[in-house]
Amino acid sequence: MSETAEKTAVVIVGGGVAGLALGNFLLRSGIECVIVEKHSRGYVERRQRAGALDGRGVRMFREWGLEEVMGGSSAGPLESEGMPLRIEGEPRAWKGGWDDDEEGGEGVFCPQQILVRNLIGTFLRDGGDLRFEAGDVSLEDLDSEHPRVRYRDAAGSAKVINCDFVAGCDGYHGVSRASIPADVLTCYSHEFGYAWLAVLAEVPADPPAVMAVHSRGFAAQITRGPDASRLYLQCPLTDTLEDWPDERIWSELAARFGEPVAVTGRIAEKQLVPLRCVVFSPMSHGRLFLLGDAAHLVSPMSAKGMSLALRDVEVFARAVVRQVEKGDSSGLDGYSDTCLKHIWNVQEFAVGVTGTMHDAGDASYAGEFRKQLARRELERMTESPVADRVSG
Repeated sequence: MSETAEKTAVVIVGGGVAGLALGNFLLRSGIECVIVEKHSRGYVERRQRAGALDGRGVRMFREWGLEEVMGGSSAGPLESEGMPLRIEGEPRAWKGGWDDDEEGGEGVFCPQQILVRNLIGTFLRDGGDLRFEAGDVSLEDLDSEHPRVRYRDAAGSAKVINCDFVAGCDGYHGVSRASIPADVLTCYSHEFGYAWLAVLAEVPADPPAVMAVHSRGFAAQITRGPDASRLYLQCPLTDTLEDWPDERIWSELAARFGEPVAVTGRIAEKQLVPLRCVVFSPMSHGRLFLLGDAAHLVSPMSAKGMSLALRDVEVFARAVVRQVEKGDSSGLDGYSDTCLKHIWNVQEFAVGVTGTMHDAGDASYAGEFRKQLARRELERMTESPVADRVSG
């Protein structure tokens, strides 16, 4: 069967936040691109993921003329008055700072499904080419000047797209990173030694985020929309889902929060997530560039995954614009190094805050000495600036 090859400037593999943001940035810069996504539109728009967008991410969308994509009934300020924290049931105001935006600016809670839905709508409204249910995606000739992407559409027909660049935005388990020879990549990883039981519950979160440090382990409830929230409970790596019936989840959450859970409801999803940080280097190979989770994982405790991916997107988008408009390849040549400098800074923060919030609770993981150190760090983080000046 003969194939008719298409041509575009950039093929974006993956239709999550990173791929969709990149598509919108390129489209607004007049650069042709095609997004191929293996799942259906309905699946992508319903997929529940983290919802914290830091000040830099908020500013980024505004600078690209895309402030509208952050709109939604459950979007709201992040940490405007401190994030609620309970230590052994005692209420505190956590002011340690999730938003490391050096230039200031307020972050927002914007559940990913809302952001994704808005990015899709804006991209399609503005004439973007987005192809859902693209199966059997493969990347070829990445070392040449004209790589190509093959896939099968929803009807099973073979398709091929020639392009100048491939943006791998298809996540940790996607085809993009797997297309790079193993001897080219170096993987750096840190395992924390415990997991989160991550639960999607059909209950609202009010306030939008609350965390608890307790001798039984860490716990949190984070908004995922007006009628849904994520519950997180620290647990051993050896736990199974069978160890966590619904009744135990609600009772354990209440125990770690130190008060009854105000609203309980149907639990729609459970999964066990080992906590770890991962970085792959370099983040490019030939004409393939890795963005977001395809290149790195950051501890979810840091609430930096989405914002970190968006920074990759902006660095890559501006580099492509520079190449297309000025013939200047310096941005693309330095893409990996530029991104990795920031990524390692975020990983340092993520490892520190994850250790503090977990070591300060259940001492069976890291020991009593580390628990006392982490408790002192928490005390420092929850003390007011006035108290710090007086004690200093």
